[in-house]
Amino acid sequence: MIEAAELLKKLREQKPLVHHITNWVTIYDCANIVRAIGALPVMAHAKEEAADMAKIANALVLNIGTLTIELIESMKLAGKAANEKGIPIILDAVGVGATKLRDDKAFELLNELKIDIIKGNSSEIAKLAGENVQTKGVEATKVEANLIDVAKKLANEKNSTVVITGKEDIITNSKETYLCKNGHEMMSKFVGSGCMATSVIASFAAVEKDYAKAAASALVCFGIAGELAARRASGIGTYKEAFFDEIFNLDESDIKERIKLEKK
Repeated sequence: MIEAAELLKKLREQKPLVHHITNWVTIYDCANIVRAIGALPVMAHAKEEAADMAKIANALVLNIGTLTIELIESMKLAGKAANEKGIPIILDAVGVGATKLRDDKAFELLNELKIDIIKGNSSEIAKLAGENVQTKGVEATKVEANLIDVAKKLANEKNSTVVITGKEDIITNSKETYLCKNGHEMMSKFVGSGCMATSVIASFAAVEKDYAKAAASALVCFGIAGELAARRASGIGTYKEAFFDEIFNLDESDIKERIKLEKK
């Protein structure tokens, strides 16, 4: 089984730089969650510097939540630089399945870049895997197919690690599959938790080349922080505040006591 606590310690010691070209709605929260977990965030969207920033980073997040054509061009430039350097690229396929533009641009990124981790909700990943589904804005809709099979299919096709977030998170590289059952329902009640999870995954991937192991460890830590935050929150505002505190203060004993991870 993975050692999430050891990876968290490694992350905090190395303080990797995580470059984001990301969602304008959640950019502030993504920067803060990376800092809280122990890594260093940078948000550089301009095409004039995107590649240069990727060259000095340890991981790259591409999040299409607030998609524009110009942003995709910056993503491609940064992505090619990241591929050349050999650092992981994490694609958050926000809203794929909702519009043709999102679908087309997500497939462009997957076809033109080596994406190491593809992350989304059930319908976003199912759409990328070729299923006939539609996403409701950025919210998941029901997928009839077996989600583990869907994730494995996409992982195998793209030679990537695939993450489906939900009540139970699925993480697979087609050979190894994990189910993470940590988390709390309050995590889905505020805007940005999915984007924040992607940033935490990238932080772990920056220090661990087994990307399935990295993503599973990240989601364990993210979910445990969510559980701990719920103990002292009275609503969404206090919950989100408590969540940042808990992920900042997360320690080995919390992880070992609360980890709910299965290897399939």
